[in-house]
Amino acid sequence: MTRPIFLQIAQVCAVLAIAPLLQGIILQWEERVQRAQGPGIFQPYRDLWKLFHKQLVVPETASFIYWAAPIVAFTCMLTVPILIPVLTNFPLPLSDMGDILGGGLILTLGSFFITLGGLDSGSAYGGIGAARSVMLGILAEPTLILVFVGITLLAKSMLPFVVNHLLAGQSAVYWGPAHLFLVGAFFILLLVETDRLPIHSSTHIEVYMIEEGRILEYSGPLLALLRWASAMKQFILYTIFCNVLLLPWGLSLQGTALGALGAAGGLFLKFSVVGAVVVAVETAQSRLRYYRYQEPLAASFVLAILAIVANQLR
Repeated sequence: MTRPIFLQIAQVCAVLAIAPLLQGIILQWEERVQRAQGPGIFQPYRDLWKLFHKQLVVPETASFIYWAAPIVAFTCMLTVPILIPVLTNFPLPLSDMGDILGGGLILTLGSFFITLGGLDSGSAYGGIGAARSVMLGILAEPTLILVFVGITLLAKSMLPFVVNHLLAGQSAVYWGPAHLFLVGAFFILLLVETDRLPIHSSTHIEVYMIEEGRILEYSGPLLALLRWASAMKQFILYTIFCNVLLLPWGLSLQGTALGALGAAGGLFLKFSVVGAVVVAVETAQSRLRYYRYQEPLAASFVLAILAIVANQLR
C-alpha cells in the first residue's frame, strides 16, 4: 500500500516541478521559430523565484475573493493530477474520486475564481480580461462537454484509465474515425485553454488582453501562484491529451521507481512532439482578431459532433 501512495505523491510533485519547464520550452521554441534569441527554458523558474520575493501590493477595493482566487486556483491544479494517468496506467489511491468530467470541473473552478479575482480588483483591465475569458468559456464549454460525451460513447466510461487501456490495446478503435475526430476537437480546445491561438492574448496590449487582464492587478507571491497555476493547467491538459487520447502508451505498468522514471521521460517526449505541433500551428496562422475567436471553436464543435455520429455508426 505504501508504493501507490508514494506514486500518487510523485505524480503531483511531477506536475508541480515540471510544469514551468514545459512553459519555458514552448516559449523558447516560439522565439527560435521567429528567429529570435528568447529567454532560456528555465526562465519561468527564475520568474517565480523573483515574484515570491517581491513585495505584495493589494488594491484598496479588494475583498477576500482577491486573496482567495490564487490559492483556490493553485489548489485546483494540485488536485487534478490525482485523478489522471500521469506516470502509471492503473488507478492510484484517491484516483476514483472523479472522472474526466470531474477533472474538467475542477479546472473550471480554478479559472472561475481567477475571473472573480480580476473583477474584485476593481480594475477596468481586470473587468475586460474577465469578460473576454467568460465569453471564450461560453464558446468552449459546450464543445468540451461534447468531447466528454464522445469519449464516454467510445469507451463506455469516463474514467481516464479505462480510456487509456482501450486505446492502447485496440488499434481498430484507436484508428477509428470517432477517436480521430475526438483528437482533433480536443487539440483545438488545447490551443484555446493554454492561450495558444495567435491573438497575443498574453500581452499587455489592451486590444488583445485576456489572460493577462484578469491578473494584471496581482503582484508578488499571489501573482507567482497564478503564474504557477497557469503552467500546471497547461501541463495537465497536455497530460490528458497525450496519455489518454493521443499517445496512451509508455506509462508504468508495475509502478516501480524505474518504471515511473521511464514514464516521466516518455511524457517529456510526448510533450515535445505535441509542443512542436502547437508552436508550428500558432506560428503558421495569421494573426486573429478577438471577434474571430469563435471560428476555431466552431471547428472543434463540428469535430466533436462528427465523433459522436461516427461512434453511433460503427
